[in-house]
Amino acid sequence: MARSLNKVTLIGNLGADPEIRSTTSGTRVATLSVATSRSWTGAGGDQQEKTEWHRVIAWDKLAEIVERYLKKGDRIYIEGRIEYRQWEGKDGQTRYTTEIRAREMIMLGGRDSRERTAVPRQAGGKPEGGDFADFSNESLMGEDDLPF
Repeated sequence: MARSLNKVTLIGNLGADPEIRSTTSGTRVATLSVATSRSWTGAGGDQQEKTEWHRVIAWDKLAEIVERYLKKGDRIYIEGRIEYRQWEGKDGQTRYTTEIRAREMIMLGGRDSRERTAVPRQAGGKPEGGDFADFSNESLMGEDDLPF
């Protein structure tokens, strides 16, 4: 069977504070609205700009990190995969959405200009597509030691 790849990389800014929910089983889920922009010079020499909005979903511990540290305007790096969903609305119409399922996140900039990373980990600390661990370097400092 031929190999395939579903990988999305975004660097952008949050357009709103993250929306945090819990499933009926208690699993945390965060929904982020991330804006990416590109600019170019048009045929007439005028400057053009286009902003794209991306719906990003983070689960479990990554959602907890999002809830704890992110707010509107923050610049972030997101790596994940694209997913398409459909469902039936209350009006009986079929609805469609495109989402980015976050696997890794890096907060860019910040008050002390340090980058903070959240990556998926399995037992033994190896990257995996399952549960998400706290920041990879957070174990070096206590919660009260964070500068923000």
